[in-house]
Amino acid sequence: MDHDIHIVGGGLAGSEAAWQLAQRGFRVRLSEMRGSGATTPAHQTDTLAELVCSNSFRSDDDERNAVGLLHHEMRRLDSLVMRAGEAARVPAGSAMAVDRDAFACEVEQALSAHPSITVVRERIDALPASGPTIVATGPLTAEGLAASIVTATGQDKLAFFDAIAPIVHRDSIDMDICWIQSRWNKRTDASNEEGDYINCPMTRDEYLAFHRGLIDGEKTEFREWEANTPYFDGCMPIEVMAARGVDTLRFGPMKPVGLDNPRDTTPEFPQGRWPYAVVQLRQDNKLGTLWNMVGFQTKLKYAAQIELFRTIPGLANAEFARLGGLHRNTFLNSPLVLDQQLRLKRADHIRFAGQITGCEGYVESAAIGLLAGMMAAAELGGREWVPPPRSSACGALLSHITGDAEAETFQPMNVNFGLFPPLHEVGKKQRKEAYTARAKAEFGGWLAQTGSLAA
Repeated sequence: MDHDIHIVGGGLAGSEAAWQLAQRGFRVRLSEMRGSGATTPAHQTDTLAELVCSNSFRSDDDERNAVGLLHHEMRRLDSLVMRAGEAARVPAGSAMAVDRDAFACEVEQALSAHPSITVVRERIDALPASGPTIVATGPLTAEGLAASIVTATGQDKLAFFDAIAPIVHRDSIDMDICWIQSRWNKRTDASNEEGDYINCPMTRDEYLAFHRGLIDGEKTEFREWEANTPYFDGCMPIEVMAARGVDTLRFGPMKPVGLDNPRDTTPEFPQGRWPYAVVQLRQDNKLGTLWNMVGFQTKLKYAAQIELFRTIPGLANAEFARLGGLHRNTFLNSPLVLDQQLRLKRADHIRFAGQITGCEGYVESAAIGLLAGMMAAAELGGREWVPPPRSSACGALLSHITGDAEAETFQPMNVNFGLFPPLHEVGKKQRKEAYTARAKAEFGGWLAQTGSLAA
């Protein structure tokens, strides 16, 4: 062979796994079907590590947030995804958001230039019968390979829907109605001077009319095989949230708290009053020309989206660079079919990584790819794999996928403090900081212990 390991899938997980292995001196064949004439219902380009949903990596707070802690740990492990994310970063308050095109280009350039990585544009239709392999084809695995996986695992695929939020051209937003502000005026080093979000205010009547429009709007029809597929709560379509109650959105993506409308001032509220509800848009590219509608992933039909979203104050003349969409995601029942090193129990030369393992989110997918790469490198190098501590974000997420979760009810999971070993002795107000402090200390000890394995 002209390679030491074969990675199938060039998304975030596959790209990260390839980087980790190549950095440790192993030769990698990275197969990606996009660019070979094949694609998926959600991808728009052939670039490696394309972000198909939001452009946000979510919170970058490593002291009070589990996602931010995962960012911190990945940076310490020389994550390519985090490195590219920093290079492509755009303002997003305390969150980490990226210019999606610049991000994907950074990843592809790094992998294509690496002397130990060969990127091959090819579709793999069956699991390799032999040889070290990492399958990181994601939730949109091609039909042939998906069938091969089902045969190999002996388990039916689980599935959920993932919805894509619309993107609006910045110059079509009416800034005489909208204003720029971060909630509670929070800032980071990447923040704009005024704030990080464009806010579209709604009165009570405007909100109620909009809510009714979401309920009544024409939606995409389900095919028979999709009819009973559940949604994942982290990417639930906004109209599904709206159907849960008239005020659900006002306590979710349309909450107005901490946002002072400067167009609505009184002597009592000279800085502006909170609107009844608000639609927020977040910068989607470094040029600031594209902004995505935060939390507005949807399965409304395109015509219904345009008609309804243009009723939002400030978006009457909105031009959409992309409308919302819906696609089905598939994943393994990992607690049943994978061992603690992400290897297929029935064929242990194959590892799985990324969202197909049942993690959810960009950074979670990349983190599992990173760990799969490290595991494979240890095995190829004849070294014992030492897992990260369960108290760390990496360890908690890995443990959930490989055994801590209930197989009967297994569903995709974002990293969160509920996956960490509990700290009941710590008061609730101090608990988040306690989780991250413990994680950093024990993760640092693991790094020191594993030496070149984690280098």
